[in-house]
Amino acid sequence: MMTLTKTLVETQQLENINYDLQRSNFLQEVIEGLEDGILILSNTGKLLHANGSAHQFFCQFHQENCPDNFVPPAIWNLCESLLSNQSCFSDKLIIFSDELILDKSNIFRIRVRLIDLDGFDVPCLLVTIQNQSESLRHVVLTEVQKFELTRREAEIWFLYRNNYTYKEIANKLYITINTVKKHMKNIHAKRQAFVMPEQQD
Repeated sequence: MMTLTKTLVETQQLENINYDLQRSNFLQEVIEGLEDGILILSNTGKLLHANGSAHQFFCQFHQENCPDNFVPPAIWNLCESLLSNQSCFSDKLIIFSDELILDKSNIFRIRVRLIDLDGFDVPCLLVTIQNQSESLRHVVLTEVQKFELTRREAEIWFLYRNNYTYKEIANKLYITINTVKKHMKNIHAKRQAFVMPEQQD
């Protein structure tokens, strides 16, 4: 009877370990599959984890090959600001946020917050990096489908939504400003036609 009980306990422990491993692997796959960069840093700036997207963004920030443990100064400065002010917000979840602008097509939203992780005596820093242009591209793709825009209209709409002026759009697409205006007039008409039936319901 004692041997049977011991075997059942060992089997249960193995199942728990397998479940924990599966869960850990699943979470790892989710984090690696995210479009946003995810970093976990110690409160001294040591890089504990960075997903693939974060490493890609780092290379864009650094403009050259960067070591695996590299943390861009713009990110660490934001982390230090949070750490130096954490006593002011001790009982609240506080998130510090900033933008890093490389150019019109590469604007990154960086958010930093403290998290408590098992096995660490002090809170760690969770950093998320979102490519604003990439996020906007997804929104624009949805709008292109919704408003049934043509390919050229889609190109113009994407640039317009990225705060390009009509002149900049014309220069980028090698068309005249009048052509841009004509396409924008058509786009606005399609958007209005989509909105009007919703308002009548």
